[in-house]
Amino acid sequence: SRIPTGRLLDYTVAATLSGDSTIPSVTAIKYVSVDYNFVPTYGITMAAGRNFSKDYGTDTSNYILNETAVKALGWNTINAVGKDFKYGTVSGHVIGVMKDFHFESMHQLIAPMVLVMYPPAYFNNLSVKFSGSNTTKSLAYLESTWKKFIPDIPFEYHFLDENFDRLYESEQRQGTLFTTFACIAIFIASLGLLGLSAFTISQRIKEIGVRKVLGADTSGIVVLLSKEFLILVAIAALIAFPVAWYSMHNWLKDFAYRVNIQWWVFLVAAVVALFVVLVTVSFQTIKAAVANPVKSLKAD
Repeated sequence: SRIPTGRLLDYTVAATLSGDSTIPSVTAIKYVSVDYNFVPTYGITMAAGRNFSKDYGTDTSNYILNETAVKALGWNTINAVGKDFKYGTVSGHVIGVMKDFHFESMHQLIAPMVLVMYPPAYFNNLSVKFSGSNTTKSLAYLESTWKKFIPDIPFEYHFLDENFDRLYESEQRQGTLFTTFACIAIFIASLGLLGLSAFTISQRIKEIGVRKVLGADTSGIVVLLSKEFLILVAIAALIAFPVAWYSMHNWLKDFAYRVNIQWWVFLVAAVVALFVVLVTVSFQTIKAAVANPVKSLKAD
């Protein structure tokens, strides 16, 4: 049997009758072979109908569909329960509809899926849900029990949450890489701004002195000196934001289920950039604004 985080590679054609038609319509639906405990073990929510039960002997030839499969067959969730359903060569009925869930990575669309009862001999995976927090003790018990009944086959295990993490390892690495380079870029840009502001102010030191002699206050001079850098940031944002949107849009296209790029993300980025600029150049501008104008004009 397959387990969530695996791949739904195999499918079989399902045949159903719609309306008064005597000609069956066929739909390709991927399957997962399960036993009576699959649904409760994985916490799957039933949208309609019921789970497989040992109280019903015919359940071995009945089926549970997901909501996507129901839509693909042209039914709705409520009236699907009780419908005749032939999967491969086995005819039965739909006894339940489960809510859609991500069996595979979110890079793939949720596929039409059917749960099919299979004898235990066909299974190659055993799912165990721990009820306590002592994982080490539980694993030791499982291993001893396994060796007791199947000593010739090695006991191998993995955790479902780790499997889900592995599905997105590439994205996690990219996120770490982007964050690291972003921090380096901000640091280098801040050093450049610091040097540029020092150079610009040194070129205008006499102008600042004249303005102070003529009555300009400190806040006015700080605004005057900072304004040029803020204009540069605005120009840089106009260039960078379209490139950022295009790059994010192309990256998100790899996901079947993705978030929309919101305008406020760019607004926050602009505010952060302005804040970094103001913090970086404020030391130089305030220092120049409060300096004694006599010193700057002495040479003249």
